[in-house]
Amino acid sequence: MTRKLAAILVADVVGYSRLAGADEDRILARLRTLRSDLIDPTIAVHNGRVVKRTGDGSLIEFRSVVDAVRCAIEVQTAMVERNIGVSPEHRIEFRVGIHLGDVVEENDGDLMGDGVNIAARLEGIAKPGAICLSEDAYRQVRARLDLAVTDLGPIQLKNIAEPMQAYLLQVGTAPQPGPAQQPGKPTATKLRSATTVPDKPSIAVLAFNNMSGDPEQEYFSDGISEDIITDLSKLSELHVIARNSSFVYKNVTASVPEMAKALGVRYVLEGSVRKVGNRVRVTAQLIDASNGGHIWASRFDRDLTDIFAVQDELTQEIVAALKLNLTHGDQDRLAQGRAVDVGAYELLLRGREQASAHTRTGNMAARSLAADALAIDPDYAAAQALISFTHVLDYVNAWSNDPEASLQIGLNLAQQTVEMAGEQPNSHFALGMASMWNRELDRARAQVQQGLALSPNSAALLMLMAHIQIFSGDPQGALETLDASMQLDPHHPEILFQFLADARFSLGEYEQAIVAIEQRLQQNAQSETAYALLASCYGHLGRPEEARRAWEKALQINPDFSVERRRRVLPFRNPQDFDRRVEGLRKAGLVVPDLGQFGA
Repeated sequence: MTRKLAAILVADVVGYSRLAGADEDRILARLRTLRSDLIDPTIAVHNGRVVKRTGDGSLIEFRSVVDAVRCAIEVQTAMVERNIGVSPEHRIEFRVGIHLGDVVEENDGDLMGDGVNIAARLEGIAKPGAICLSEDAYRQVRARLDLAVTDLGPIQLKNIAEPMQAYLLQVGTAPQPGPAQQPGKPTATKLRSATTVPDKPSIAVLAFNNMSGDPEQEYFSDGISEDIITDLSKLSELHVIARNSSFVYKNVTASVPEMAKALGVRYVLEGSVRKVGNRVRVTAQLIDASNGGHIWASRFDRDLTDIFAVQDELTQEIVAALKLNLTHGDQDRLAQGRAVDVGAYELLLRGREQASAHTRTGNMAARSLAADALAIDPDYAAAQALISFTHVLDYVNAWSNDPEASLQIGLNLAQQTVEMAGEQPNSHFALGMASMWNRELDRARAQVQQGLALSPNSAALLMLMAHIQIFSGDPQGALETLDASMQLDPHHPEILFQFLADARFSLGEYEQAIVAIEQRLQQNAQSETAYALLASCYGHLGRPEEARRAWEKALQINPDFSVERRRRVLPFRNPQDFDRRVEGLRKAGLVVPDLGQFGA
């Protein structure tokens, strides 16, 4: 049995007893169809877990409130469409309640506790076709919804001691005024949505299926898909979803229109890779999600040594199929590149896969594989960029015996990489990252800007830019940059929530910083840096007990967590930006092992 924070969605069918009484077999058949065709695929797309079903009701856990609300909106919107032409007495309509709260997870995966009870009570007061949110849930999504929200005011929920602020999200119809509408208080806001299709052509490249019959070859098909994303990301006239988000749908049963809607794109590229011996077959098809039509498909059956030519041809054919008018800069960027030894390329793909684990052992393995690639091809800039990245991570995470030396090695390698291949965006990413941690913030910014000029759709470069802005004392600019990154990477990595929290903290918006930290901790409960910042937030807000619990959790995760080392490592241009973090801990009366009692 474990206790945790979770986003809980509870739903049931409006008037189920009446519908079942009229024709139970028919209503059950319709519900089974809805679950298989609509509900379960949508839950899967948004990373939900069905905890249990109780007849017409469902209890579902999500990794974040954002995912829970997006899932609910898609289902409720689809139900509005499915009920067109159906008489009111025969319609299936859902009520949904969503809450972010404390739950207890039993050994069998069942959830219990106030978090579940509150979500169930909110579902009970929701109108047919609507979604009812607690205040805790609403705070996390109010900047992402594009629907009108009605403030219901404080509601006394059954068997819940204190009244709870609730918000009604009505899908498909205009919201009605709530019973406790406050004069002059805004109740509806036009807000951002990651599912809005951009004005320019937009595409998501799904992970190509590995058809080699060998699970060990998965890295190769993933690598091909990622490189196609990298090539397309160089085009300024195209909106390209990041690998992190498009790969979410790997091995997920969902229709192309559902995936496209969730990612906010019109076009989807899917395909497969079969690698056998020295031969490789790549098939691909481009689908217009607006009508489900195939607008291009092709198959490439070549020697393995031709894999780079296959990628180039595939990219060019996609450009032609989308009828893109490339600028001279776009054409030049697509034409850049050089021949790479296939053996070195495969080693790099394996290294990238290891590095993505973000662990000490994965970092070491990635460096070793990239070094083997360089041994085969000494001019392989991408391999050298990866080695530089691993050395910088050694510095940041104190994974080496001499972190300062690791940073200098990473910095020198990154500089050499830019000299080797200044036309490659990842060269500038490597030097930008190394320069940032070396406290050369202006140089880091310049490198990222050069990288973005080469790859306008790079969510990774945008996230690095936001990190640089935070350290440079521009948290508001960082928030804008992070918003642009999230448009390209709607299923963004959990570290982005840390950047959001850092920016909000720097602005003195401690409550909003806490919301972002909680979102990160839902996905990564073992982040000591998140808990340390959480403790400081609570200290600034005058909540010492909560600060102490967060600080104790940080030290439990990492007993060697050092505030003094963080002061040395974090490259804030203005030292007062770090001092504010220490001040929050001091206000909470915390004893920090390497600094003693603050204020003593």
